[in-house]
Amino acid sequence: MTYRTKKSTQPTKNQTSMKHLYSLSLLLLAFLLSATATAHDFEVDGIYYNINGNEATVTYKGTYSHQNTDRYSGFVTIPAAVTYNGATYSVTSIGEWAFDNCTGLTNIYIPNSVTSIGKGAFYLCSGLTSVTIPDSVTTIGTATFYECTSLSSVTIPNSIISIGNHAFTGCSGLTNVLIPNSVTTIGSWAFSGCSGLTSIDIPNTVTSIGSSAFYQCSGLANIVVANDNPIFDSRNNCNAIIETATSTLVIGCKNTVILNSITSIGNDAFTGCSGLTNVIIPNSVTHIGDRAFLSCSFTSIDIPNSVVSIGDDAFKWNPNLTSVTIPNSVTTIGINPFSGCIRLANITVDTGNLCYDSRNNCNAIIETATNALITGCMNSVIPNSVTSIGDYAFSRCSGLTNIDIPNSVTSIGHSAFERCSGLTNIDIPNSVTSIGAYAFTNSNGLTSIKLPNSVITIGNYAVSYCSSLAEIYCLALTPPTIESGTFLNCYELSLYVPFIAVDKYKAADYWNNFTNIVGMPYTFEVDGTSYHATTMNTATVIAHNDEATLYSGDVVIPDSVTYEGYTFAVTGIENNAFEDCYDLTSVVIPNSVTHIGEQAFQGCTALTSVTIGSGVTTIGAKAFNYCNALATVKCIGMMPPVMASTDCFSTAAYNRATLFVPRQFVDAYQAADYWYKFAHIDGWGSAGRGDIDGDGAVNIRDVTTLIDAILTGEHEGVYFESADVNINGRLDIGDVTTIIDMLLNDIE
Repeated sequence: MTYRTKKSTQPTKNQTSMKHLYSLSLLLLAFLLSATATAHDFEVDGIYYNINGNEATVTYKGTYSHQNTDRYSGFVTIPAAVTYNGATYSVTSIGEWAFDNCTGLTNIYIPNSVTSIGKGAFYLCSGLTSVTIPDSVTTIGTATFYECTSLSSVTIPNSIISIGNHAFTGCSGLTNVLIPNSVTTIGSWAFSGCSGLTSIDIPNTVTSIGSSAFYQCSGLANIVVANDNPIFDSRNNCNAIIETATSTLVIGCKNTVILNSITSIGNDAFTGCSGLTNVIIPNSVTHIGDRAFLSCSFTSIDIPNSVVSIGDDAFKWNPNLTSVTIPNSVTTIGINPFSGCIRLANITVDTGNLCYDSRNNCNAIIETATNALITGCMNSVIPNSVTSIGDYAFSRCSGLTNIDIPNSVTSIGHSAFERCSGLTNIDIPNSVTSIGAYAFTNSNGLTSIKLPNSVITIGNYAVSYCSSLAEIYCLALTPPTIESGTFLNCYELSLYVPFIAVDKYKAADYWNNFTNIVGMPYTFEVDGTSYHATTMNTATVIAHNDEATLYSGDVVIPDSVTYEGYTFAVTGIENNAFEDCYDLTSVVIPNSVTHIGEQAFQGCTALTSVTIGSGVTTIGAKAFNYCNALATVKCIGMMPPVMASTDCFSTAAYNRATLFVPRQFVDAYQAADYWYKFAHIDGWGSAGRGDIDGDGAVNIRDVTTLIDAILTGEHEGVYFESADVNINGRLDIGDVTTIIDMLLNDIE
């Protein structure tokens, strides 16, 4: 309602204050009157009434409808008229919530004088077994018989023209209902949850049926629409309600046959039809509506190549669904149509679809234009081309136990991993800037979560009610923006933040709700090398904070470093860590490092030698790109690290440099992706007893090398274990004579 006032001069401050005080006084008076007023005008024979002229309305006992005492019970007979204080009133209506929650009410007689039954009149009357509605009543209101679970059969008279929203919701004992020819409207959710209902006949007068009118009527097996209904039909005995003009199937059941004449399956058409275990969608169907097959029970679904759109939650909560294929005709997919399909293991998008794909056999649906992953499953692998994880993408995917999010992802959507109870930990990359509301809520398997230093905003309830969560890390120097419920039920946990930002977190809105905020190292420098603390005991090498200071000369990265009393194993070299360090000449990467990041040494044009430790398993794209001066690449590991792409090294390096690998694994490197591109691959290390110089054979050079080492005391280039052939712990003339004897007698 819009109120308009005449133009007036600006009131004074005192006038404004008085008006506010007067308004507050009126509100307070109204509140007090409403709090003390009784719910009825009079009572006769245990029934309470309100007066409206010469008419009476049956109302509830007590001072308000939802109180838990003084309920109607047993068999209640409502009279057609009632006399009070010498005046007689015609009983014309049953008021809103009059018998609300009267669980002891078993039967009720309603006289012909009653013309209306108010909203929620018999709400939650679980003991009510029968009721006769007289012909005088024209409307059954909203939630009139909501969850009257004992009601088995409520003859609807020919006077009724409208059945309200939720009128019979939850009447699970209702097995039969006769809708008379007077009814024109059946409201939304009118018979939802009537699981005992087996059949329904729609007369020719019904011209409007609300959404989810028969939701969760799992026993419904037969649906018939009168032949002369002008709006709906059930053509060819299909056991469904079809909107004739559009050929849209609006309501189905477990025995429905979807005919070739159907063009659309409407919103909520089969919602809650748990008895539906198999369905064939014909090629005539172009649209599948919102929640069309929500809470059904089929194991697979064949979506034909005629379908162009799939609605929100279209196949949600199908617990037995294991695989699905999206045809190339589909151009629109709503919010996760497979949320809660806990056994879904395989998702495929047909080749040729212009809007969606499942690239690299990733078992997910990706929106091609935006590179957003919109639907995943328990076996999804997120490609490194994906830039965002969409709203509800993995919602309720309880079978998901592990997921790697690549550095390409910048945002995680609303409820993206909600209720992923099988997920025990998740590594959010340092590319993510926003995490949506409810993103990880109720993911009860999570034991820890690490929020990267790139995160700027975290939505409400994003990490709430994660019952197994023991610790939370946030690596951002500036506390991300959060809301009051972002970490609801987690504020008693330890929060680990960069030690230099502890005071900021203690002062920041809602972060200060944490009772134990613990500082941890963040970015630091030791002996000229910069590090990033990734956990309490691991760190990675990063670029210098001062871009004007570049790494140069010969760099040896240690296995571990100690800073401010913390010791960190050096486990990785981050993206771009040494990029464009033009004066870097050599680098030794320790065995503790497992990953070399993208473009880590790109553009190091003076780099001639690199040693890659045995722990390295992956090398990112362009890691040594444009390092054209490389002459020696030495790999300590027995198995070739996985190179992300052919450009990990430049063409010049592949052609010019010698790749030294463990002698026994030369063949493995020669066969491995991209390593085979090195034109010169040679083995290093001793071939065994007597191979002193490590050239792979025992010969006269080993004798002269050993003699030189004994005479000069210089052991560089000598493999001691191979040279000490008499195993006395030192190099001496006995080792020389033993090797000569081996050569003369061909002894190994």
